[in-house]
Amino acid sequence: MDTDTFLTASYARTRASAAVAAGTGTGASSQPLTLPSAEALAAARASLPAPGAEEAQLARGLGAEATMAQLTDTVAAALDGHNRGGRYYGFVTGSALPVAEAADNLVSAFDCNVQVHLPGQSVATDVEDAALRLLLRLLRLDEGGEEQKTWAGRTFTTGATASNVLGLACGRGAVVGARLPPEARDAGVGELGLLEACRVAGIAAIQVLTSAGHSSLSKAASVVGLGRGAVREVGTDDEPWRLDLDAVERELGRDDGVASIIAVSAAEVNTGRFATAGLEDMRRLRALADRYQAWIHVDGAFGVFARALPDTAEFARLRETAAGLELADSITVDGHKLLNVPYDAGIFFTRESATLHAVFQNPNAAYLSSGSDTPSIPSPLNIGLENSRRFRALPAYAVLVSEGRPGVEAMLARMVRLARGVAAALARDPGLRDAYELLPVGSGGGSVEDTHVIILFRARDDGLNAALVSTIQGSREWYVSGTTWEGRLACRMAVSSWRVNVDEDLAFVTGSLAKIAQDWRDGIR
Repeated sequence: MDTDTFLTASYARTRASAAVAAGTGTGASSQPLTLPSAEALAAARASLPAPGAEEAQLARGLGAEATMAQLTDTVAAALDGHNRGGRYYGFVTGSALPVAEAADNLVSAFDCNVQVHLPGQSVATDVEDAALRLLLRLLRLDEGGEEQKTWAGRTFTTGATASNVLGLACGRGAVVGARLPPEARDAGVGELGLLEACRVAGIAAIQVLTSAGHSSLSKAASVVGLGRGAVREVGTDDEPWRLDLDAVERELGRDDGVASIIAVSAAEVNTGRFATAGLEDMRRLRALADRYQAWIHVDGAFGVFARALPDTAEFARLRETAAGLELADSITVDGHKLLNVPYDAGIFFTRESATLHAVFQNPNAAYLSSGSDTPSIPSPLNIGLENSRRFRALPAYAVLVSEGRPGVEAMLARMVRLARGVAAALARDPGLRDAYELLPVGSGGGSVEDTHVIILFRARDDGLNAALVSTIQGSREWYVSGTTWEGRLACRMAVSSWRVNVDEDLAFVTGSLAKIAQDWRDGIR
């Protein structure tokens, strides 16, 4: 079989294995199952080389056709179904829009290594830059005063974790550089190293001030040499996701040689709530950061998309809460969450391209030059972690151009409407309210109007609460994540798929929760 015939047949088999057929669920579900069966998992594992059989497997090749048959018939049947239906509510897991999946196939077909800006040889870096500019406009990050209109430091990453690494690396360089004597500033952390630069700058430590920060923030702090212990929680007592701005000011004002990065959660991973209440909070943070030479990094992996919701009264509260994020020094965005592009796709924005160059440039590598002393688009290998990069910008570009603002707004609005519908039912429907508790409680934390795409709740009966997540996951009709809140088990539902059907999915989720509670009361386990 020639190459083109094989690939055409393989793509057809791939689509057949992932196709969404109506009525493939069980009971009231008309969607594909979210998890594979135990039998499918066992069969797929059995098809893999057993430990100790690696040499025997390598000694003979199955051939391309037989290998694709194994992958599409056996392995694919043992994968989760988050991209095949709209009821996978675990983590914050987006699906892939059809145009994004098609674009991703194009990425594999051409297999571009998007590392150096070579305008006479490829348009790949131009496409990436266009996607980043479109995303800035979609998220309205170029609004505000004249000083807020430039985000010259911008690049695609593997995801929010990598973008948070970039954010803390840039913040580390900036807060140390601001304290270095003039003769050492050009060298900075990138040349001197963290220990020597801190010694010269008179810095004893660098702290990361946050409120209910994502675990990847601590990972990033470890990677860039600050240490996980440098991450300090300064949330309010009654709303731990909210930054205590007075506490931030006290920490910034320390005179013991501690420099600071402020990490703003937009939004907190369990509740979906924001660290700041809107523009005035961000203006105060900006003024404090400028006064004390601190850096503001926003972890906006999914929450930043509240800025792209329709400009209507329905979403006014969320848009007001997300206002002011454009005042930050750097911002993390995830594409493979709410933008619904394939894994992996993250985005990072910072004010100046030079900030990224100072950390990530490749020195003494003439063969990696773009051939221009002043390229209009920087080579990606000099502004990010990777020297070799998949063309992950193409699916994002495809979504932004295909859907435009109206299409993205409509997709995001469906997600919010379903999340709010579930939250409202838990809070107001007598049958569900008696069985479940919408979280967080108190101080308006459980407000339906504050719900973006995450619903946090628990069963009031301790026994049911302990079994709730496994009961939902075990149905294979829908999926949620387990977590803890205030020391007790809780259930976390995140709506992040383009496949959301608000009316059908709301009826399904609320009906399922009601049945689970009734079965528990009836002793059905």
